[in-house]
Amino acid sequence: MSDPVVVGTDGSVAGSAAVEWAAGDAARMGAPLHIVFALDRSPYDIARFPIRDEGDALARSAEKVLAEAEAVARKDRPELEVVTRTIEGTPAVILRDQAAHATEVVIGSRGLGGFTGAVLGSVSVHVAGHARGPVVVVRSGPRSAHGEIVVGVDDSPECDPAIAYAFEQARSRGARLRALHAWQAPVHAYAPDIAYDMDEVNRVHTQAAVERLAPWRRTYPQVEVIEDVRVGHPVQALAEASEQADLVVVGSHGRGVVGSLTLGSVSRGLLHHARGAVAVVRSPRLEAQGA
Repeated sequence: MSDPVVVGTDGSVAGSAAVEWAAGDAARMGAPLHIVFALDRSPYDIARFPIRDEGDALARSAEKVLAEAEAVARKDRPELEVVTRTIEGTPAVILRDQAAHATEVVIGSRGLGGFTGAVLGSVSVHVAGHARGPVVVVRSGPRSAHGEIVVGVDDSPECDPAIAYAFEQARSRGARLRALHAWQAPVHAYAPDIAYDMDEVNRVHTQAAVERLAPWRRTYPQVEVIEDVRVGHPVQALAEASEQADLVVVGSHGRGVVGSLTLGSVSRGLLHHARGAVAVVRSPRLEAQGA
């Protein structure tokens, strides 16, 4: 049996959007869908103000949320294998740990515990930055299908898992893949008059992107690929591309000609500014190094 697609939900609008997204991915992959409710009792554990039967009330609430989430998942996919689970613990830790044996983890951008007006919740930031494998952060609201997947590319091997995931997403959806490589000319504060041959610099960056994509293009010959090399900040370029994309994929870390793709720079910035769903894919090599 294939590893499941795991989705976390708390009954929020963003949580429901994540369930719908995860169900679609699970159906395309032929994978089971595991819907997880993290039952965190700590906010209610106030010794001075005990709540009678609070444990049963929380458990009943979790069951109700999971039943509604399963209905959403099965609405257009009655054949989908769905497992629902309530796991006691902190949501960020629960979902991070579930990723160890999952094809991917899907989570809403901000749940019920978030601050009003916040773009991204602390749970989604933690899971995207620490979970193994792909983590998809889904925003609530209406979505239109664009038939395009965007992947951020640099010249480092650390971005290969993100490229592989993006190609597979494009293949399963019958979508084209936009491989976006954004670069910025160095700025020297103490020598602002240094001149660069911008055409030559652009040629080097374009060649780096072409070489990084070459093996994946051979593996996925059926996927239409657009090589998009731009001058600009990676976050801005990827956020702009997200307006016409069904999904934007980035590595959590990557060291190359576009700079450091760490969660906290490009991937963190994109999670805050993208218009749609974002997948963050960690490199096993960096996980082994404890990154």
